[in-house]
Amino acid sequence: MTTTTVVLREMRWWDIDPVLELERQLFPDDAWSAGMFWSELAHSRGPRATRRYVVAEDPATGRIVGYAGLAAAGDLADVQTIGVTRDHWGGGLGSELLTDLLKHATAFECAEVLLEVRVDNTRAQKLYERFGFEPIGFRRGYYQPGNVDALVMRLHVQEHVQEHVQGTETD
Repeated sequence: MTTTTVVLREMRWWDIDPVLELERQLFPDDAWSAGMFWSELAHSRGPRATRRYVVAEDPATGRIVGYAGLAAAGDLADVQTIGVTRDHWGGGLGSELLTDLLKHATAFECAEVLLEVRVDNTRAQKLYERFGFEPIGFRRGYYQPGNVDALVMRLHVQEHVQEHVQGTETD
């Protein structure tokens, strides 16, 4: 874990290559392709945007040390991806990225946020539970080619916002 301060900013097309590098390190068996990121970014700008993609950049080096993405449709959002370099694990960057996505889910006027997480990724599951996500089911063989199941989790956005507002009022 490092204590380097990072800057969160909107992901742009020139970030795809470094994000892909990180994606392959973190998820070697089921990494996203460049085309998947290009497609998501195509929906992330303008008045009809339905996506939010953000990168965490080390301002001293310009290195991308994390990224995250959210898709919104109607009143439902879906966390598409979150990745953090191993040297930043345990430093709160995953929480920062998820917080950014949840703020944007609220801006997209979503009532619920869903996500899938590998059943063997307990680190991520604990992060989501801290934010109030609850397990609601499984998707068998969701992650290919390894045929790994996904745990589906849900967060009611309004309840999450109310809890954080109440928490800051008592701080």
